[in-house]
Amino acid sequence: MNLPKSKLQLQKRQIDIPLLLITLALVVFGLLMVYDASAVQGLKDFKDSYYYIRQQLLWAGLGVISLSFFAGFDYKKFKVLSFPFLVMSLLALLAVFIPGLGVSGGGAHRWLKLGPITIQPAEIIKLTGTIYLAAIFEKKAKWLPFIILVAVVSVITAILQKDLGSTIVFVATAIAVYFAAGGSIWHLSLILPLGGVGFILLILTSGYRSKRILAFLDPFSDPQGFTYHISQVLIALGSGGLMGLGLGHSRQKFEYIPEVSTDSIFGIIGEELGFVGGTLVIVAFAFILIRGFKIAQNASDNFGKILALGLISWLGIQVIINLSSMTALLPLTGVPLPFISYGGSALVANLTAVGILLNISKQAT
Repeated sequence: MNLPKSKLQLQKRQIDIPLLLITLALVVFGLLMVYDASAVQGLKDFKDSYYYIRQQLLWAGLGVISLSFFAGFDYKKFKVLSFPFLVMSLLALLAVFIPGLGVSGGGAHRWLKLGPITIQPAEIIKLTGTIYLAAIFEKKAKWLPFIILVAVVSVITAILQKDLGSTIVFVATAIAVYFAAGGSIWHLSLILPLGGVGFILLILTSGYRSKRILAFLDPFSDPQGFTYHISQVLIALGSGGLMGLGLGHSRQKFEYIPEVSTDSIFGIIGEELGFVGGTLVIVAFAFILIRGFKIAQNASDNFGKILALGLISWLGIQVIINLSSMTALLPLTGVPLPFISYGGSALVANLTAVGILLNISKQAT
């Protein structure tokens, strides 16, 4: 049955409303949980229990603006813009080592301070790197630029910035984009051994990384020492039981869990909302992944297909790593939970990715 031309045009202009709604719902839920988890810390650090939520509200607003803009921005223009975006991102990664611009914490250099704003360039390179790889892989997967980009970013983030979590997310996403573009499966036999050796060397040459592996193997072996973090998260999840202690009734947020409003926020979700609440969050993320892969399947061109697969793979990989580390299925890594964890750079980058996915869905045939 042939539809009128106006009807076909109407179908092409329709964005993926379910993806938009579930994303915004997770952002609102994240704001609620950030306030809940950070009030005590804000009171201690700044004598203001609303400090962290005010910051997150600001970033959420910027993220929604970015989502709205890129939902209407023709994603095909990224073919020209991808390289300049990548270069700027790489320069930002290096700028964290410039005195007066870079901000260090815990022995790591990961943040860039621009006036009143602090950003984490590693979150931005995940987005721009995915766009760049999708652009150069539109016609054919290219091994050399792929391996050069992965090596450069890995050296900066894993070795210089000491951010192994972001490195793993970036490398896994890059591999997903490479094979989505038709890369040879035989190249995987080269990547995995090299990556495995590099990963082992990074662990063996770093005391805190070695302890995280030991904590993963036995989370309660040293609850007052190197397994403190994961043991406290597991206590929170166990305390929640089936239905949770109730919203706002967490005990572990009273400075028991480190990074309570950022990487470890799922521990508070599980404690307050229980197994049921945690499962609903996981279901929401699964829904976003399904919608993202559906958008990739229906993309009107190969660039849109690869780009959509790369963006949704990035979000999915980050969700899996965060939730797995919180439940002791993987060693602890400094990876935020998309849309929910406190952190402006990650939130804006994640919402920008959704905006691009919405634009690809809008142009799907």
